[in-house]
Amino acid sequence: MTEFDGMNGTGMNRPPRSRKVKMPKAGRHAKLAGGIVMGIAVIGILAMDCTYQIQEQEQAVLTTLGVPKAVAETGLHFKIPLIQKVDKVNTTIQGFPIGYQENTNETIIHEGIMITADYNFIDVDFFVEYRISDPVKYLYTSGAPESILKNISQSCIRTVIASYNVDDVLTTGKSEIQSKIKEMILKKIEEQDIGIQLVNITIQDSEPPTQDVMRAFKAVETAKQGKETALNNANKYRNEKIPEAEAKADQIIQDAEAEKQVRINEAEAEVARFNAMYEEYAKNPAVTKQRMFYEAMEDVLPEVKLIIDNGSGMQKVLPVESFVEMSTGNNINSNSNETEENS
Repeated sequence: MTEFDGMNGTGMNRPPRSRKVKMPKAGRHAKLAGGIVMGIAVIGILAMDCTYQIQEQEQAVLTTLGVPKAVAETGLHFKIPLIQKVDKVNTTIQGFPIGYQENTNETIIHEGIMITADYNFIDVDFFVEYRISDPVKYLYTSGAPESILKNISQSCIRTVIASYNVDDVLTTGKSEIQSKIKEMILKKIEEQDIGIQLVNITIQDSEPPTQDVMRAFKAVETAKQGKETALNNANKYRNEKIPEAEAKADQIIQDAEAEKQVRINEAEAEVARFNAMYEEYAKNPAVTKQRMFYEAMEDVLPEVKLIIDNGSGMQKVLPVESFVEMSTGNNINSNSNETEENS
C-alpha cells in the first residue's frame, strides 16, 4: 500500500477496515437452545397461571383489570394470565377472643377490665364468632375488616356492661347481656357493610379483676347472704306472730261483738220495760207514781238504819227494831255480868 492509498481525498489518514469474525456453529446452537428453554418455561408458567382451584370451605374473587367478581362454585376454574387475578377467602366460621390471649389464657387488661353501672370494676372475657358473607366487600371495602369487627365488639361490650350492676354481670344477667351486645354489633356491622357476618358472641368468664377486689367481693357476698338469712328469720318470725295476733284480734272482736249484743239486748229490755211502765203511767199517773215510789223504797229502806232525835232525849229507830230481840240481848248481857261477879 502506498502512502497515497492510506489517505482519503482530503489528504488525511483513514482507519483500517475491521474484519467480521464468524461465530462457530456450536455457539449458535447453544444460544438457540437457551431461548427455546426460556420460552418453554414462560409458556409453562403462563399455563400454570391459567387455572385455579376452589375448595368447599372457601370462595374466590376474580379481578379483571381492577373489576372484582365473586366466584362461589367449587372446583377447577380458568383465568387469563397477567390480566385476571384470584384472591381466595375462607368462608368457615372463625373467631377471636376479647379480654384474654387464646393460647396462654392470660388476661389482656385494656380489653377485659370494664366498669359497671354501680361503679365496680370487673374482668369479663368474650369470644366473637364470625364468617365472611361477601368476599368482594371483605377484600375491597376496608383494609382490616377483622380489626373493625373487634373494635365494634369492644365498643358495644363496654356500652352494655356499663348499664348493668356487677351482680347481674357475674350471675343472672349474662344471657340478657349477650343478647343486647349481639343486637348492637349486628346493627353497627350492617351500617359498616364490610362483608362480615356476626355469628355469635359469648361471655367466657366474668370475675373481679384482682385478688383484693375478689376478697372484698366475697365479703360483700357473705354480707348479702347474712342479710338474706336475717330477712328469712324475720319473715319466719313474722309469719309465726301474725297468725297469733290475728287470732287474738279475732277473739277480741268476737268478745266485743258479744258484749255489744248483750248491751243491745239489755238496752232493748230496758226500753221495753220503760215503754210498758210508760203505758201504765199514761193510764193512771197517780197510782203508777205511788207504786213506783213504794217499789223504790222497798229496795232502799231495808239497808238503811235511820235514827231520829227530836232533841228531848227520845230516839226513834227506823226501821223499829224488835223489842223482843232488844230484851233478849239485855238478859244475855246481865247474865254474863253476874257470872263474872260470882267467879
